[in-house]
Amino acid sequence: MLFTFIVLVLILVAALAVADRFAASFAERKISDRVAQQVEQQKATSEQPEVTIEGIPFLTQVARGEYHEIKIELANFSGPVGNGRTIKMKLLDVRANDVRAPLDTIRSGNGTVTAGSVIGTGLIDYAQIVQLAGQPGVQLGEQNGKLVGSAPVQVLGQTFTVSATADLKVQGDVVQVGFSDVKAAGLPDNALVRGLVNSYVQKLGFSLRIPALPLNLKVKSVQPQADGLKITAAATNVALNSGGL
Repeated sequence: MLFTFIVLVLILVAALAVADRFAASFAERKISDRVAQQVEQQKATSEQPEVTIEGIPFLTQVARGEYHEIKIELANFSGPVGNGRTIKMKLLDVRANDVRAPLDTIRSGNGTVTAGSVIGTGLIDYAQIVQLAGQPGVQLGEQNGKLVGSAPVQVLGQTFTVSATADLKVQGDVVQVGFSDVKAAGLPDNALVRGLVNSYVQKLGFSLRIPALPLNLKVKSVQPQADGLKITAAATNVALNSGGL
């Protein structure tokens, strides 16, 4: 009798686990479809968003109306930045935290589903940035947490490789890149030569526009990495069933 009871309990637990995963998968597909729709509306492209609702069991979160984290990964994201140009990211990684979706809202479809905070990160490779900036011959890289640019420059019949540290400023959806602290091996200690080099380096500055991102994400910071600029965007109190999803 006890053995039969244990078997029944195990079957029930297994059935609940299957139902829980089925419900979670259904919700993840719905979110994925809505994110894909928003990406299309912004004239951007990506692979089908991969959504994971973190936390087990899922049905317990549904009952509470609170979800700890929803992970949304958009592989090969590409968005327009004007003049027929696009910016591509191999992965736009989005995390929605403190999601509140009351059970009544889920049942009726009326009401608001909100995420307390949404954070997205992506990487723009340096080769792409140089091309978008229209600065052929320039090489970008990271040194000691700073963005550094280098390029050959001809001065008075001689060619020098100059390098300079970039100053990065975020203004809305635009990253302003300006260069200073110029260095060049073998550069003569001559005011005229250094003036010409400094003038050239100042012209290397450029603006990098970031495409519109889903979930109302706005660029907050950029951080040089070994292989590109890491973009961090954020939003708060995002209505996932209206302006967001």
